[in-house]
Amino acid sequence: MKQTSTEILVGLFILAGFLAFCYLAFNLGEVSLFGNSRMMTIKAEFDNISGVKKGSSVQIAGVPVGAVTRVALVGPHHLAEVAMELDKTLKIPADSVASVKSQGIIGDKYIKITLGGDSKLLTEGGELTETESAVDIESLISKFAFGGVQKEK
Repeated sequence: MKQTSTEILVGLFILAGFLAFCYLAFNLGEVSLFGNSRMMTIKAEFDNISGVKKGSSVQIAGVPVGAVTRVALVGPHHLAEVAMELDKTLKIPADSVASVKSQGIIGDKYIKITLGGDSKLLTEGGELTETESAVDIESLISKFAFGGVQKEK
């Protein structure tokens, strides 16, 4: 009798541990059983995203709010399309601007979203149409050093 009650207690303890593990895996891993994820995906197209890669940070007002999930060439003009996963609770106006920025002089590249004032908000799969591409510091320095920059008269 004592051995049976011990086995039942151990079984219940293992079951409770397994349920706690499943709960943490679904909540911390952003896995959703019913498609009600806390994240949404939006896109933006750039002429140049030099240095931005999958996993790069997406920030609003200097606060990380998401990450880049995909970078690809699209369309006949070979523009760089960036897919970003952001918190679904964010209210991002449709006229917001996505810019490629750098952390410091030679730091990692990230996407900065400057919020607009439009009453229409982006939803899942939406696209930011206003973008600012990366500034190529190397080409600017070489133009300045080798006389490619014209001064105004």
